[in-house]
Amino acid sequence: MVVMLAPFERWRNRWVPSTNDSQFGHFRLSSGNFYGHKEKDKGLQTTQNSRFYAISARFKPFSNKGKTLVIQYTVKHEQKMDCGGGYIKLFPADTDQKNLNGKSQYYIMFGPDICGFDIKTVHVILHFKNQYHANKKSIRCKVDSFTHLYTLILRPDLTYDVKIDGQSIESGSIEYDWQLTSLKNMEKASAEAEGWDQAAKDKSQDWEKHFLDASASKPSDWKGELDGDWQAAMLQKPPYQDGLKPEGIDKDVWLHQKMKNNYLTEYDLSEFENIGAIGLELWQVRSGTIFDNFLITDDEEYAENFGKATWGETKGPEKEMDAIQAKEEVKKAQEEDEDDMLMGRFSGRENSFKGFHGRNEL
Repeated sequence: MVVMLAPFERWRNRWVPSTNDSQFGHFRLSSGNFYGHKEKDKGLQTTQNSRFYAISARFKPFSNKGKTLVIQYTVKHEQKMDCGGGYIKLFPADTDQKNLNGKSQYYIMFGPDICGFDIKTVHVILHFKNQYHANKKSIRCKVDSFTHLYTLILRPDLTYDVKIDGQSIESGSIEYDWQLTSLKNMEKASAEAEGWDQAAKDKSQDWEKHFLDASASKPSDWKGELDGDWQAAMLQKPPYQDGLKPEGIDKDVWLHQKMKNNYLTEYDLSEFENIGAIGLELWQVRSGTIFDNFLITDDEEYAENFGKATWGETKGPEKEMDAIQAKEEVKKAQEEDEDDMLMGRFSGRENSFKGFHGRNEL
């Protein structure tokens, strides 16, 4: 499964801007002021300062159940971001694109967020049971003005990996890094409250059945409507004990078995049933960010090769162009300073000449 969304290919037909708020900022297609390849580096660029933005693209819905999910894209804060988001969101297929806003439910929020000196983080937020759960680890994002490749990998064995520029910067267990253990304990308590009493009653009844007199038979004059259900007489039996039971199962064993049967399907944060849209829903104080090379796949190797073929090919030339522009700006500034100095000298001489001429007239 591969979903690629290259913004420069008929982008106005594929990307739908939200009309939820008339004050939403506008996107344009641009490779920026410096780039590695003028055409290949064209992406969606924010254009207005101090605005919310909301735009999305739809694709054929799919479920990643039992499969790896890889989300990858590039982001470039050409304006040297001071405060604003550079993250993407993965949405359910039934998302109302025209009404997309900050309250729209999403499955995954992933990417950099920068604001001042304190916030320079990579968000990895997952939606589960009507709540959003953030990774408890602090993952630092890039803060320079170059294009960077961000990759999130969620695996069916509940492990994950966050990469920047192809290098793993954080990885681990979804169960622990999203505090899934607390959810598991809540489920355990709920299971204990809801199911244990009935299970204990059933086990007790099963225990009783082991000591019925198997040789006994129902009396011929026994009438079910009047006498009720007939049951053989009980033989002498050991006392039934709560806790460790004669049949060999106690409360903890029962709960463990229940959780084992239901836990992974109940609490697998890496599985989403109806993925159908990707979008940018964010706020920026200073605009100019460029988003590009969107990829969703179940193949980690494919994502790695795609990153090398896109960002990997243009990252070097991009830095070279920036360095050339920087040198040209320095040269231009020096020339302007020299011109100012020459103008200052000429102006001084002119004033001196006027002063001398004035004295002769006197």
